[in-house]
Amino acid sequence: MLKNNLFLDALEGRDTERAPVWLMRQAGRTLKEYRELRAQAGSFIRLVKTPQYAAEATVQPVDILGVDAAILFSDILVIPEAMGLPYEMEETKGPFFPKTVCSEHDIHQLKIASGDEYGYVMEAICHTLKKLDGRVPLIGFCGAPWTLFAYMVEGKGSKTFSKAKKMLFSEPGASEKLLEKITMSCISYLKDQVKAGVHAVQIFDSWAGVLGPYHYQKFVVPYLKTMVDELKTLVPVILFCKDAHHSLEALAALGPHALGLDWTIDPVLARTVAGERITLQGNLDPCILYAGEEVIKEETERMLRRFGKKRYICNLGHGVYPDVEAEKIKFFIKTVKNFNF
Repeated sequence: MLKNNLFLDALEGRDTERAPVWLMRQAGRTLKEYRELRAQAGSFIRLVKTPQYAAEATVQPVDILGVDAAILFSDILVIPEAMGLPYEMEETKGPFFPKTVCSEHDIHQLKIASGDEYGYVMEAICHTLKKLDGRVPLIGFCGAPWTLFAYMVEGKGSKTFSKAKKMLFSEPGASEKLLEKITMSCISYLKDQVKAGVHAVQIFDSWAGVLGPYHYQKFVVPYLKTMVDELKTLVPVILFCKDAHHSLEALAALGPHALGLDWTIDPVLARTVAGERITLQGNLDPCILYAGEEVIKEETERMLRRFGKKRYICNLGHGVYPDVEAEKIKFFIKTVKNFNF
């Protein structure tokens, strides 16, 4: 039994006394306690791979910020590594792959991820659930097939992901094989998270916006459909496809419990397109948290009014930026909790 069920009630379309609130990247450098834990761990990857550290990082925002849900502290690149493509993390540049997928031979060498390769994540879930003690739900997650494909081919983040798109367009057969392997790995991974005890899952398609609507719906949406179909009868599923406003109707048609929205999507339009049977999540611009409290309150309340109370989860339109002050985040959450629709 959960002491706070607001998040799951909103996902399932049940009435809530207020909008539940949690944040993408709510565990991170904005929190002094996280920075201390990171220093203790010695590196980001060691923090992810040590279950006790990962559990502590997951629970910190619940204790410090008062969010209505915890999201497992991990990384979307767990899956490429589990498939046989390890990654590294540079403090100032982010993740990169020393070896990338360049050919069909490289794809053949990759395996479908299984519990043997990511067992530390399941251990982290067990430790986290003990620490949470039923206070709030725990969200599991993974990267979407296209986003992981883009990283595995490009080797790092990119403004254009031209290498990844080159393979997608010039070698559609090989690309399909890679996307299928990634999809099967992600499904296995999320099902194992569900078995370990997560209450809901979110699929992050961080690089959805580098494809146009036709190619996104041709190359990407079918794999998201496979994932949603496999998972939605087990736990609530949230799709967060950043900058994919062009495909909102197609994503809604997949039947997830919720769609996470970035700040470029108008809430009223999103509700019109998605319909009344899907929960919407989002979508404050994270940069607003740099402003003073008066602006944060005004912008947050304006967003809440536009979304309305029914089938809504309050969140940002992307992750919290690392240099945002923790007190500003606390004020944002307090504003949400005090708002009367």
